[in-house]
Amino acid sequence: MTEIRRSRASMALVAVLAASNAWAGPLLHPVFQDHAVLQRDQSVSIWGTAAANDSVTISLGAHTATARADDSGNWKASLPAMPAGGPFNLTASASSGSTQTVSDVLVGDVWLCSGQSNMVLPVHRALDSRSEIAGSANDAIRMLTVDLANAVHPRTQFAAPAQWRIAGPDTVAEFSATCFYFARELQKTAKVPMGLITSAWGGSKIEAWMSAQGLRDAGGYDVALDVLSIRRTDVDAAAKRWGAEWEGWWHRQPATRNTVDPWATKMTASQWRTARAGLGHWENWGVPELQRYNGALWYRTTASVSAQQAKQRARLVIGGVDEADQTWVNGRAVGNDMGFSDAAANDKFSKLPRGPRAYYLNAGTLRAGENVVVISVLDTYANGGLYGAASQRAIQFEDGSAVALDREWFYQLPPRGAQTPPRAPWEATAGVTTIYNAMIAPIANYSIRGVAWYQGESNTDEAGRYQSLLGHFMTDWRRVFATPDLPFLIVQLANFGTPPTMPGESNWAALREAQRQAVAADKHAGLAIAIDIGDRYDIHPANKQEVGRRLARAARRLVYGETIAASGPIPVEVAREGDRAIIRFGDVDRRLISYGTDHPIGFELCGSEAGTCRFAEATLDGSRVTLRTEAPATRVRYCWADSPVCTLYDESGLPAGPFELSIGSSSPSH
Repeated sequence: MTEIRRSRASMALVAVLAASNAWAGPLLHPVFQDHAVLQRDQSVSIWGTAAANDSVTISLGAHTATARADDSGNWKASLPAMPAGGPFNLTASASSGSTQTVSDVLVGDVWLCSGQSNMVLPVHRALDSRSEIAGSANDAIRMLTVDLANAVHPRTQFAAPAQWRIAGPDTVAEFSATCFYFARELQKTAKVPMGLITSAWGGSKIEAWMSAQGLRDAGGYDVALDVLSIRRTDVDAAAKRWGAEWEGWWHRQPATRNTVDPWATKMTASQWRTARAGLGHWENWGVPELQRYNGALWYRTTASVSAQQAKQRARLVIGGVDEADQTWVNGRAVGNDMGFSDAAANDKFSKLPRGPRAYYLNAGTLRAGENVVVISVLDTYANGGLYGAASQRAIQFEDGSAVALDREWFYQLPPRGAQTPPRAPWEATAGVTTIYNAMIAPIANYSIRGVAWYQGESNTDEAGRYQSLLGHFMTDWRRVFATPDLPFLIVQLANFGTPPTMPGESNWAALREAQRQAVAADKHAGLAIAIDIGDRYDIHPANKQEVGRRLARAARRLVYGETIAASGPIPVEVAREGDRAIIRFGDVDRRLISYGTDHPIGFELCGSEAGTCRFAEATLDGSRVTLRTEAPATRVRYCWADSPVCTLYDESGLPAGPFELSIGSSSPSH
């Protein structure tokens, strides 16, 4: 009897100890919440954290799986493939006693919607938003929006809490319009729950969305990635290294040869002009050449500090900066960062920090007496410059004293022909890996059906490289999500800007061609053409319903196997027949047609050199377009402008997209 009592006492003690060692936090990763959608017909990874070496059992419907946490408490389990259905409870139970259950979990198709501002644009900013929101109730469409964040190394957790939200009048207003309308259209033919993960950031470049490995594979980013690696442990050393890279870039430009370095401590008076008192956005200075100027501008001022202050660690506060800066003190690079003014940020749907920009200065950076502060500010959109209250600009010291930067400020424009300055690798939207690290890495284990990608406006200045980048980007995410055939649906850039009156060169057109070729070369990618649904006055066109429909059509062909044209008529080949160039189109529904005229407009015949293009008269014949070549031509272009007028469609109502092809060549296809 005594032994039985002792045994019971021991068991009770073990239970108490087990309870005391139970994991205090949530067992499941934050992506697993009430109303989540899991991918059907694939094994599904479930992961989270528990006490070190604890055993965790996962259950979903009739399925269970077990995993053991490693020494750091991380665990991962895999559930077998399930058909669409639900709702289910997803439960994680640790052997130490902790339990977590999330409810109303559906199994269906999960799409990751990513890119920049046109993917961010919410339903309440899209067409007919009032009635769309009122009629949006749909229990089988759920969206999780990843909050904006950037990081210098990959994270496992979200920077801020995220929630799965069911589509309805109380939630849909803030949903990504493109993503929501895409899912709604898909459900007309794929009648399964749709889980949407929106991870997008206005104004972002594609390089910020790629992993370090993906960028190294792409080539040309080793220096930036090496500097970013330094910044993880030593901000000052990274600033110094990047400053040297920036200065080297400046010296390598033909336009800056034989010029005095603007950051030099001695001022060449003839190069500098007096800035407006109080500064502010340079568009408001009343200087004609700055009223519509987007680009870099140099600023310069001086400050006097005491010998005692010069010995201290200090903080240089330069206030609000729109957008990016590279800053020097006494000829020494001390920092580089970026951000937007409130107005520009609202236009780009960005939520960047609004605090005054500041850089720490190590002891020895300042000197007793006069000190020179030089700032190169880069603005790419809307207003630019050093803005905000002049009282924000100062040098602050450890002893509590401060020196205001309230002396006269000077400015100068870069030499004519100078290029756009390089962006610091740690910039949020224009850096390398920064957004991937914070907004994609935390969900890299999540099983998804595919990716809808709407991005490119911020890369139009490097259109020649974008085809390679887009190809490496798709390869990179397929590796990250461990799905070699992961489908990508790419929205080609919409029309924006002034329509052309004569042929010319266009970075936007070149980037559209890069998108077209990257998709044509990838058998797991589809293209949604948007050249006819943009807005010449607004870089964020409101007709996201049609963008969603065209994305869904591409998915129906690529992912769901329907025998329909993915994106409308596509050019297959251009052949020369006597004095004519014949363009043959594929994926034509019945025949080609032209809206508003019996001769489609927007075709150009070009020689091999830039500036040799001329508009060409076109005639239609079934699925072919004929151009008469009165002079030697080697290339054909169609709708080649920032905002071209395009009239060629087929009888489905889908447009033929922009393209450039050599005469006698065929387009890659899959």
